[in-house]
Amino acid sequence: MTGIAAQPTIDQPLLRRFEIELKAKVPHLSARTNPVVVNPTPLIDITDALLECGRAEYALAIPTRDIRVYGKLDSEIFGGSVKVRPAIEIIEDAIASGRLRTGQTIFETTSGNFGLALGLLSGLGFSIIAIVSRKLQEGVADQLKKDGVRLVNLDIDICPAPGSRMDVNVVVAKTTASNVREQLASIGLDVSAFDRARVEIEGLLARQDVMSLAKVLAREYGGFCPEQYDSDLNVRSHETITGPEIDQQLSRQGESIVDYQLVCAFGTGGTSLGLSNYVGKKYDRTSVHVIFPLGNQDVAGIRTKEKAFGLRFYKPEAYAGQHEVDFESARRVFRFFVKRGFNIGESSALSLYASLQMLNYGSGKKFVVMLADGFHKYASTLEVLRETPRAFEVTLKEAAADQSEYVQVLWTHAAFVPKDEGIKLIASALGCEESKVKTARAKDVQSLLSTGEIPEAMRMILPKKDSKLLLVCMVGGTSLRVAELLEKKGFVAQSLTGGITGLPAASGREPPDLIQLAIE
Repeated sequence: MTGIAAQPTIDQPLLRRFEIELKAKVPHLSARTNPVVVNPTPLIDITDALLECGRAEYALAIPTRDIRVYGKLDSEIFGGSVKVRPAIEIIEDAIASGRLRTGQTIFETTSGNFGLALGLLSGLGFSIIAIVSRKLQEGVADQLKKDGVRLVNLDIDICPAPGSRMDVNVVVAKTTASNVREQLASIGLDVSAFDRARVEIEGLLARQDVMSLAKVLAREYGGFCPEQYDSDLNVRSHETITGPEIDQQLSRQGESIVDYQLVCAFGTGGTSLGLSNYVGKKYDRTSVHVIFPLGNQDVAGIRTKEKAFGLRFYKPEAYAGQHEVDFESARRVFRFFVKRGFNIGESSALSLYASLQMLNYGSGKKFVVMLADGFHKYASTLEVLRETPRAFEVTLKEAAADQSEYVQVLWTHAAFVPKDEGIKLIASALGCEESKVKTARAKDVQSLLSTGEIPEAMRMILPKKDSKLLLVCMVGGTSLRVAELLEKKGFVAQSLTGGITGLPAASGREPPDLIQLAIE
């Protein structure tokens, strides 16, 4: 006789606390016969500010007749970003279905805002682990930590080894897996669970499938993964709440959503597809314009168009338009609006700049722009824009000429170490003694890149803080990042441009003659 599977037990006290402490504070539908959205985020008229920005920053004389631009200020939502909307929907469903109970650990891949939204759950007895696969701004990482979210950082900046006979994907996967294991151990998790799935995890990392990594960790540790990139609730939260909310607010202004173009940047695709579904189903229109940075640009929380391909919620056929926008130009919008007291973030500036361009080229007169988050966690970015950055890179010619100024030459790479022949080549190119060239352990470099903290073993080989050191790696990428991190700790460090493979004497040499995979 086949037994009947037991139904999951719902944690009713947790569900009640969730509804009172979190859901009641964010936009949601009222329990009425004809429900309305309560706790809406502000929809503000930013027409004059945007046109002034166009005149002051870009010398654009845009005719003002019939133009109206509203900003949907989701930075003012409880939790601080548009990502709170799908997070609340996904977590409520998980609790109500019995898949999530008090005390479980939540694992999720995030570039910041969704992790911050999950941080709201810390007060309900959850442990949150965010797997980050991009270099977060300091403010974002600091806020995540402040909210009790623990980070597992996958960015170990492995420089490639051009011409190496080693499979770079395998090297990266194995090194990243070791890095993740070390971080899980440092936050108190039993690594035996990780070890059981290590082969599977390395396979995912080799394919750069970070989304599935979060699912595997949740499975192995008996936790929960919200799966924001795959959950239909991500889209539904915007189709059933955000869309009607904007519609409701425009109606109260005597306006109709059918007359407006909706503008939003692309992260997971939930906002753009949810709004597209709402307008399409109710009004049989396509009015959502999706904004991407240029392919070589990295904007917090936003994907390039190339990286959107293959994501489940990327649906070009549902959009009124797709626009690739130069974020370097959009930075002026960011500064302008923040100086005037608007609480917007980087992706909001990108969307505002795109709207300004559409106004300038006559591609519409009425817009609602999604202002996805606030500026506070990007404040350091604004400060950096006002400063001239210190030169962290030096050419071989410059380094050799100033060789006597460097008390040490330090190899810093997260996967490879130099052979004796490699050390000889570095010393010869710089014109220094071989004894001056030291090698940092790969695992210590990994740890520094992941945590920003200098491991004790690395600290032991570093010179005094007022001394100058030169960093070398494969092609200059890892050593540059290490130089930036050491500078924050008070050290004076510079990175050799081009690394060991850029040395003239390395030309025609096979990498395996100079370097080897670190075994520690």
